[in-house]
Amino acid sequence: MARRLVALAVLLVFLLLPTAAQAVAEGRTTAAGTPVAAEPTDEPSPTESESAAPTVPDGPYLSVRLLDEGEPVPGVTISATDADGGELGSAETADNGIAIIEIPGSGTYTVELDEETLPDGIALDDETGNTREVRAPLNGPNIVVYNIGTQAADTAGFGFQLSAALVSGLKFGLITALAALGLSLIFGTTGLTNFSHGELITFGGLMTWVFNVSFGLPVIVAGLLAMVFAAGFGWVQERGLWRPLRKRGTGLIAMMIVSIGFALFLRYLFQYFFGPQTKSLSQYTTQQRQTYGPIAIADKEIVIILVGIVVIAVTCIALMKTRLGKAMRAVSDNPPLAASSGMRVDGVVAAAWILGTALSGLAGALLAVNSQVNFLMGFKLLLLVFAAVTLGGLGTIWGALLGSMVIGFMVEVGPLFGVPSSIKEVGALVVLILVLLIRPQGILGRRQRVG
Repeated sequence: MARRLVALAVLLVFLLLPTAAQAVAEGRTTAAGTPVAAEPTDEPSPTESESAAPTVPDGPYLSVRLLDEGEPVPGVTISATDADGGELGSAETADNGIAIIEIPGSGTYTVELDEETLPDGIALDDETGNTREVRAPLNGPNIVVYNIGTQAADTAGFGFQLSAALVSGLKFGLITALAALGLSLIFGTTGLTNFSHGELITFGGLMTWVFNVSFGLPVIVAGLLAMVFAAGFGWVQERGLWRPLRKRGTGLIAMMIVSIGFALFLRYLFQYFFGPQTKSLSQYTTQQRQTYGPIAIADKEIVIILVGIVVIAVTCIALMKTRLGKAMRAVSDNPPLAASSGMRVDGVVAAAWILGTALSGLAGALLAVNSQVNFLMGFKLLLLVFAAVTLGGLGTIWGALLGSMVIGFMVEVGPLFGVPSSIKEVGALVVLILVLLIRPQGILGRRQRVG
């Protein structure tokens, strides 16, 4: 009983640590930004404050997001007028490319982009234009998205577009593979279909943001610390929640339902502490792709791909060659037989949770570097992670990797063959359905007799 109380206490510490870090960061900002009579020049200018974090009004507003080939464009002036031409206000896009303009209520408004404030080398194409007519039906946030700089992408050759899509597919497939590998390890040793796995990915991304932005650590150090904290979070979960449920003889269906409730609890806990806004890391958020022959790739994408390949390779070698890896496979094949042979099954399961959540935390950290951070980032990836594990074969490590790469390439390459970008994940799910119709156990799964 005492151990469970300790585990639950540590779990609360893990959940409340980001709040304390954010409070420290806010206190540091307040101390630096408080005007002093003797030194009035220390007060930050309104432009700098707005660029760092746009203020969200309590009432209705337009949230205008400016993107250049998927990357946010800061420092651009956006203005809005009502249906009668009356000026409502203007704002500059922040580091995440978002400008917020307060409006009186629902209605139709005109949003205008000041082209003279665009950064050098970026221009609107002929189809986009600098004005948009927006219908704002919500008494809250009404989102407008500008995609600029798309003319060059449209006129590029198919081969160049295909190579860029393959790079993106490899990158996305490796991030998905890290998360799928963690999910497969947990499922293989416990049989649990863990619907809170998406929140483990989110935890890794949020902790990376905390260490990078709140504590000012470099992104690489922040990602490593996020991975360590995610591993600790997995151990606390296993000791404080899942092991007591197993000891009580709770069935797998009931535990799966518990994981759904736990996922909802964590998701909205993250939203409460971090807010619903999308946030950016302080480094590597906006990088232009460099051309290397037929391939265009950004430096951060090279790092993501290399880290993904190295970590997956080391994990697979460890699972095949080390004593712990063999123990995990033994528990996965037959837990009662492994226990009767003198193996500490609970210790092996705890190790699987630690390794699985560490990999998922790393996936969240890489996802934060690749794009941005919000409380739904893991939830949005969860369905594709499940699809990858199911496509490759439940409980098989190599199946999880193969399924992830298939999903990654299908998601990114699909738009080149007519799949709308807004629903590009559908193509991968269609492939999943077709494969399972032919091979229900998955590509590398084993056929098992039921009954």
